[in-house]
Amino acid sequence: MHLTPAAVAAERDRVRDNDRIVPLINDTRDTLADLFATEVGHVTRDEYRREVDAVFADGDVAVNVAALAGLLRDLDVEGDYPGFVVDEVLGRELAATVAGGRPLSLLAEATFHVADVHTHGDPDDPAGRDDLDAALAAGFQTRLPGWAWTETESPFAVR
Repeated sequence: MHLTPAAVAAERDRVRDNDRIVPLINDTRDTLADLFATEVGHVTRDEYRREVDAVFADGDVAVNVAALAGLLRDLDVEGDYPGFVVDEVLGRELAATVAGGRPLSLLAEATFHVADVHTHGDPDDPAGRDDLDAALAAGFQTRLPGWAWTETESPFAVR
C-alpha cells in the first residue's frame, strides 16, 4: 500500500459513495435504540456524505482512515476464521478513528461489534469487507447527531 494525497482522495470517494453504509448506520441505530429503550434519529445519505468530507478534511485523520479502510478492503485470509482477530482489530480502530477522541472513540469500538454481527458480505468477498462496512457504520453513526445525550450540554460541565 502506498498512500499519497491522490490515494487518500480516492479512498474518500469510495467511502462517500458506499451505498451500504447509511442503511447499516440506521439499522445499527435501530438495534441500539431497542437495546437502550431510547429513540435515535436516522441518518440521511447527504448527512453521511458531509460527515465523510469532514473526516477527510483533516489530513492527519484522513491518511489513517484511508490506510485502515484500504487494509480492510483487501484483507482476506484463507478459511476466514484464522483472520478473525486482525479484521476485528482493524475494524475497531477504523471505527474509533472516524468517531474522534474519547469518549466517542470507545463508543464506536463497542458499536463496531453490534454493526459487525449484522453485516455479512458475499461468500466471494474478502474477509475484511464486511468489517470495513461495519467499522464505517459504527464510526459515522457515533459522530453524527441523533442521540439525545449528544444534543444537550453535559450536566457534568463545571463552570
